[in-house]
Amino acid sequence: MRPLTIDLPLSKEDLDRLTPAEWQTVIGSNPCDAAQWMTHSAALGNANAQTVLGQWLLDGHGQERAPQQAFAWFLKAATQGQPMGMNMAGRCFENGWGTELDNFVAANWYRQAAHKGLDAGMYNYANVLAAGKGVAQNHAHALEWYRRAADLGHAKSMTKIGRYYEDGLVVARDLDAAFFSYGEGAQGGDFRGQFNYAGMLAARGRMEEALHWLRKVPLTATTGYRFQAGKELLQSPHPAFQAIGQQMLDSLTPAAVA
Repeated sequence: MRPLTIDLPLSKEDLDRLTPAEWQTVIGSNPCDAAQWMTHSAALGNANAQTVLGQWLLDGHGQERAPQQAFAWFLKAATQGQPMGMNMAGRCFENGWGTELDNFVAANWYRQAAHKGLDAGMYNYANVLAAGKGVAQNHAHALEWYRRAADLGHAKSMTKIGRYYEDGLVVARDLDAAFFSYGEGAQGGDFRGQFNYAGMLAARGRMEEALHWLRKVPLTATTGYRFQAGKELLQSPHPAFQAIGQQMLDSLTPAAVA
């Protein structure tokens, strides 16, 4: 990691004058030094610093993990109208990170982040609408927000749209539209999109392309998804698919599948 070359700011106004490149310099610097700089800047009241610091405290970047402190910083940023701070406050309430679970409050923060134009906020708000989690279930409204996020290039939302077309949920079933949406999600780096796109490629007889995308899935997929996908691939009639499924399962620790 690069040494930190940006001096500690003396005021919130100093922080407001920093360029995006200077922020990236801090973020890419030695984690311990960067964490001290970000803590100082968050204390000055800068919402961007508060959001970054919250994420670092959640991840244990440059310091010990501290979910309760992370939540507190996300909330400070959120109350200043910082979109990612709003989104992450919602994530904390939804998952119980540093605070009590509260799906209603989570949905409210996601809604605010979505209306601020944040693609991740749109995606998370669509998810709770689709699940009826903290809000009344509304698939038509969820699909509308997935579309808005997809228009901003959000890969996971592209995959979700594909699922609506494949299942014929609130839209007419359209496998070509599903195929296109899964392809967009796959190319955007979403592992679920990659898996679903591979399945539809295989159904079209395009096996080499399908294998290409399947091999990408375990590079970014969660442990749970690798387990699920691996078991599904073992049921495939294609030996090459079975082999990838077995590799996914073999990559998991016993504790991960317990």
